[in-house]
Order: sequence, then structure tokens, then C-alpha cells
Amino acid sequence: MPLADFETAPLSEVLSALTVDPSRGLSNEEASRRLDEQGPNALPEKTESLLAKALSHFTGPIAYMIEAAALVSLLLGRWEDFTIIFGLLVFNAALEFWQDRKANAALAALREGLAPQARVLRDRVWATHEAKELVTGDIVRIRLGDIVPADLRLTTGDFASIDQASLTGESLPVSKGMGDIAYSGSIVRQGEVEGVVIATGAQTFLGRAARLVAGAGAESHAQKAMFQIGNILIATALVLALVMVAVQVYRDIVVSNNWGLTDALDILQFVLILLVASIPVAMPAVFSITLALGALALSRDKAIVSRLSSIDELAGVDILCSDKTGTLTKNQLTLDTPLAVERNDPAETLLVAALASRPGNDAIDTAVLAASASTDLPDGYSISAFTPFDPVSKRAEAVVEGPNGRTFLATKGAPQAIVDLAHPRAEVARMVDTHVTELGAKGYRALAVARSDDGGSSWVILGVLPLFDPPRDDSRTTIEAVRARGVSVKMITGDDTAIARETARQLGLGMNIATAAESFPRDMDPDNPPAAVVDLIERADGFARVFPEHKYAIVKALQKRGHVVAMTGDGVNDAPALKQANCGVAVSGATDAARGAAGVILTAPGLSVIAKAIEESRRIFLRITSYTIYRVALTMDIMALVVLSTIFLGFQPLTAVMIVVMSLLDDIPIMAIAYDRTSAGPEPTRWRMPHLIGIAGGLGLASLVQSFGLLLIGMEILSDPTRHGVFGLTDEAHLQSVMFLQLVAGGHLLLLVARTKGWFLSRPHPAPTLLVAIGLTQAVAVLMCGFGWVVPAIPWSLIAWVWLYMLVWLVILGGLRLGLEKALEGGLGSWRRYRTRLRTPLFPPLP
Repeated sequence: MPLADFETAPLSEVLSALTVDPSRGLSNEEASRRLDEQGPNALPEKTESLLAKALSHFTGPIAYMIEAAALVSLLLGRWEDFTIIFGLLVFNAALEFWQDRKANAALAALREGLAPQARVLRDRVWATHEAKELVTGDIVRIRLGDIVPADLRLTTGDFASIDQASLTGESLPVSKGMGDIAYSGSIVRQGEVEGVVIATGAQTFLGRAARLVAGAGAESHAQKAMFQIGNILIATALVLALVMVAVQVYRDIVVSNNWGLTDALDILQFVLILLVASIPVAMPAVFSITLALGALALSRDKAIVSRLSSIDELAGVDILCSDKTGTLTKNQLTLDTPLAVERNDPAETLLVAALASRPGNDAIDTAVLAASASTDLPDGYSISAFTPFDPVSKRAEAVVEGPNGRTFLATKGAPQAIVDLAHPRAEVARMVDTHVTELGAKGYRALAVARSDDGGSSWVILGVLPLFDPPRDDSRTTIEAVRARGVSVKMITGDDTAIARETARQLGLGMNIATAAESFPRDMDPDNPPAAVVDLIERADGFARVFPEHKYAIVKALQKRGHVVAMTGDGVNDAPALKQANCGVAVSGATDAARGAAGVILTAPGLSVIAKAIEESRRIFLRITSYTIYRVALTMDIMALVVLSTIFLGFQPLTAVMIVVMSLLDDIPIMAIAYDRTSAGPEPTRWRMPHLIGIAGGLGLASLVQSFGLLLIGMEILSDPTRHGVFGLTDEAHLQSVMFLQLVAGGHLLLLVARTKGWFLSRPHPAPTLLVAIGLTQAVAVLMCGFGWVVPAIPWSLIAWVWLYMLVWLVILGGLRLGLEKALEGGLGSWRRYRTRLRTPLFPPLP
């Protein structure tokens, strides 16, 4: 019999299919045989050595490029360059390794959620066994405080109140009786029952969630962007290098007829150095440091970042899927104003309800007592007997002695149970039914209250108590703040549809709430939901009665339609969706499984920090894109300048040493961009590669004109000896120093243009840390050229001329940036029109 049938088939058929007698259990021999066949009752775990995990972070396009740069430096004997490049490689790998260990904590937390031991009946003898030894067909006893060790169908016992909120999202414990299912990992809050095991390990409800967590995870858009940018730079460098080699070889062999091993090695060395300069060695480190500093800023707002890529993803989020219970609501059952039935006295109704309650008994009693504490209750009451609520009678009852010495009975419970007890007049019964219907339409739970002054011979129904889980005080303002930032909100809950709709109404969310259990086919593959279901998911404002696979499917479907999705939650049932989401957010008080699967963990109650996190993440994203534009433009300038001047002028504007030093001076200090000031936009920000490459390409081309123009001016001066004294430029070696200074200092001036879409002198101004880093680098470059450190010394007057030239070009580049932004935005359409095209994925699927 399939597992689904075990859950729904009559209990007698289940016991027959499992060949077990509930009065004697399985034999030890049969249990052993089934354990060998089915495997242990534990979540599957892939083991990988620490070394293998560590080495896996040294693979990938960016890592391969950095390793190639390190290898070239090693082959050329440039130990300083090798040390710096290899250090960056290890730094990036260490960060990824640490974050990977944090992310995999989700599965570990799920495993810890399984009960370690269980009471099992075998060969008519009850004994305690390790929970991992359970097999289908075992008869298990569970009672108050136990963690359910496997998925069970209950076989005996009156009832059990089982808390499965972390699995299904239901806000109150659920009463279970014979034939009902108790899920593995849920907790028994009241009662004692026996059940037959119908699923173990990965086949349980909890196991299915764990399988989803293991297979979940969306690739970071930042990673994809880095791969694309790195590939573009390397491909460009290879093409230019091949052209330069072909021209040089042609000149040496065909034109000069002078070719030797030394010439070949010189060309090879220069080509390798050119490739090293083209590799964005510091790009992963800049990304990591910028994100890490952003994570530090978010931690001050009570948001702990466990996966740095989540910050980049949060900047582009356009849909926030939020769990309801404990996230949008307080997860704290609360009483509303009592509704009158036979007596119009709310204070008396609340008093009698409180007398029929016991502190710490359950969530309902806690809510009643919390509400009564705010009313003036008379002293002098004593309780001589108390019968707690149970699912059979569906009510609680107390024998009370009042201040006047008279005894009466107080009871509260399910409205129908109280009506059946009191046998009221027809109009009273109708009034109770009307109250219950109206409350049910709003998603409220109803509790009837009655008292008897004659020992139970007759009862008076005093009123009906409305019970609900109220929204958090900051939920509505948070939703409005998030929407103002261009992010739509969808509510997802395991509660009933009526409850979801009432919560949505109170929070100002849309009322189009879909019932997941009815809308999603039972055998649906959560990784590939049907098109009709995906359409429903996009249209819906929220979902009710969802299971973990539903939440996962909702997130996955939205991602396939091009959306960047954030998911908030706190329970085991949220873990698969939290890990699959581009940015999973575990709220305050979340389970270990939810925290392990999430990329951001909130330490303050509610979602108010989400709006701040979105704003901060967009600032961080702009810092990263600023660096990317700068690095691509500068790399294009350097590579094209070297190749074009070699081909057309027969002159190498930079030595191999200059290229390596320049690459380090341009990249290492520029990590200070992580501290830069940026302004967050009102809409989600994403990696728009055509726009980014267009801006970088335009600035790179203009920078090439700037550099090539200075080179031509320098060669013109060298051709006229009468000008040597005016500018202080006397030979080609000094011209190489001029080009070195222009590319190092001009590169950082280019960053001032790359960091903002507006005029480079407008707000927000660069952060002091960034200005200091740029200033120190400029000073080093000037001193190197002035005193002849590593490069040939040039006169201070010539340095001044170069700086004047660069400042003029700074203004030109600033104007060009404004023009490029206007042209590209006009060509691509406004950002709002761009968002309508989000059905097309931002990146093509990886093979």
C-alpha cells in the first residue's frame, strides 16, 4: 500500500497491510528484518571530508582565473605578486567555506528535531528503543512532552493534543484521536495514545521537508554576474593578445627576418602579464568585503546575515512571501470583547470563563486569564474541583464557591458542546449559532461560557468569547514601507482560509487568498508546478492551508517567472522555502531548522527591520556595481592601449612590471569602496548586464581615447627636441612612466565617475575612507614617478602636466556618464517598464 494510502485508508486496512496486531506489536525478528530492508528511522546524510569541502571552494571560473594569475606570477618568479594573489584566493575560499557550513546547519537542525528514543511494543512487551530503530508497523506509545518519533496513525487512547505548529504553521495544538495522523517531530502537549508507524526517516512529513531543503537553493545573481564579467574580460584579453602576437610574429619573421627564442619568450611573458592584468583578481574580495561590511551594518538593526549573497539578492527582491503565524501576527491567542447571549454582562462572562481555566494549561486558558487580569474581579472565590478540557467532552468545568458561600458550576468550551449541555430555548441556540457563524467568517475561534447554580440541573449560557491571533503592532506599517520600495507582499499560512482572509484584511493585504490544499494537485512535483498553478500563484495575494512542499513550490514558481523572491518564516515547515528563496529570512524565535536554512536571521520580533534591510542592501548593491563598472572600463582601457600602441605605433606603453604594479595599486586600495556613500532607489535593483556593460564599455572607450591621446601627445613631444625642456619629457622610458601615472591616477579618478549615475560632484559625496584610499594611492603613484621607485623618474613639472590633463578628462568623462545614462535608459525604457518584462529570467539557465 502506498504511503498516501496509509494516511487516508481505514485504520483496519492499514494494520492489515502492515501485518501487525496492535495488541502485541511486531516480533523482534520481523522488526530487525524490516530495519535491514527500510534503513534507519533517520534523515539521510551525505558525508564529505573536510578537505573535499575546502577544495570545492577553489573551483569555478573566477577561482580558475585567479589561480591562473597566481601560476603565471609563480612561473615568472614574481613572489610578491604571487603572495598577494594567492592570499586573495585563500581569503575568498575561506569566506565561502564558512558560509557553506552555516547554510548546511539547516539539515543538522532537522535531524536534531527527531526524537532520540521511543516506547515500542514488540512481542507483547513495552520497551524503550532508539528512535532510529523504528520500522513501519511498530506500535508506539506517546504522551505529554514526547516528540513524535515517526509518522503514526493513532490506534488507541481517548485523545492527544499535539503541537505541530513548526511543521504545518497551525497556531494552536491539534486534537488527535483514533485514526488520525501524528507527524514525526511534532510535540505531545496533552493526553496519552498509541499509534502504528506508517513512515520512517526520509518518508515522513519531516523527511520530505528535509529532502526539499537538501535540494533547495537558488544560485546567486552576483555569482552569475561575476562569471559573465570575468568571461567577457578574459575573452577580450585573449582576442587582443592573439592579435598582438600575430602582428609581432609577422614583424619579426616576415619583415625583419629576425626571430629567436629570446623574442618568443619576451612575447610570451608580455602576453601572460597582459592576461594577469585583465583578470579581476580583487573582484571576489571586493564583493565579499563590501557584503561583509553591509552585514555588519544590518546586524546593528537586529538582522544577522548568515549568507553574504543574501544581501545582494535582497536588493533585487520584488516579491516578499511572508509566513503569518508568529511573523505577521503575534502567535499569541487573544480575547476580543465577549458577545452576550442570555445575560448582557461581559464582566460576568469573562469571570466565569476565567474560573473555568487553569494557569499554564493551554493557549486558550492562558488567553482567557490574560484578558481577565485587566478586569476588576471580586475576591473570595475558591475552586474545589476542576476538570480540564478534553476533545471528548470539548469543554472544561470548575466547581466554584463564591464570596457568599454558595457553590456553582462554571464551564467553557466548544459552542455546540455548551449548547448540548444547556439545552437552551431555540432562540438562544440560534443566537449562539449566529455568533459562531459571524466569527467564523472573520477567521475567529469561538468559545461559549455557561454557569449552573443548581448543581448542573440547568445552565445559563452567558456569552461567546471571540479568540484570535492579532497582527503585530508594526506589521501593517512594515508592509506599507516594503510596498513603497517596489516590493509586493504575499501571505502564506497553514491556518484556515477564513483566518488568512481576516488577517489580510486587518493588514491591508489583498483578499485573493488561495487554499493551497485545494489549488495544488496532490501529486504535483514542487519543482515543476503546472502552468495553471503558476498563474494562480502569481495572481494570488496569499495562500492558506499550505504544507512545506506548497511553500517551496510557490517560491520556485515565482522564481521561474523571473521574480526575485524573499521568504520569511520561523518553523520547520518554512525551511525548504527559506533555503530555495533568493533571500530567506528567519524571524525572531525561529526554529534551528529555519535559522539554518535562512540567509538572514532577525533577532527582534516582527518584520520592521525588513524595510531597513532592503534599503541597506540596495546601497550595498550600488557599491558593488560601481566597482564593477570601474574595473571593466579600466581593464578595457589598459588592454586596448597596450595592444593598439604595440600594433600601430610599434611602442609598448607599459613594461610588464608596470602592468603588475598598476593592477595591484588599482585594485587593493579600491576595496575601500565598501565604505562608500550611496543612495537607495525606490525600486528593486538588479544586475542589468546590457546596461552595465554599456556604461562600462562607453567609459572604457573614452578612457582609451584619453590614454591614447596622451600617448600621441607624448610621442609628438619626443619627435621635437625643442619641446623636451618645456615638458620635461626626453625619452620613451619617461613616456612609459607618464602612461603609468595616467593609468593609475586616472583610474581612480574614473571611479569618481563610475560610482554615481549623476554628476560626480553631486550628493552623495564619496565617503572619507574612500577618498583617503584614493588619495594615498595617488600619492604613491606620484612619488614612484617623482623619485623613480620601480619606474623611471620624471620631472615634477611633467607630473603636474599629466594631472592637469587628467582633471580636464575627469570633467569630460563625467559629462559622458550623464549622456550614457540618458541614452541607455531611453533605449531600454524606464525601470517600471523594465519590471513588466520580469517574466523573462534575468539570466539564462545554466547547463
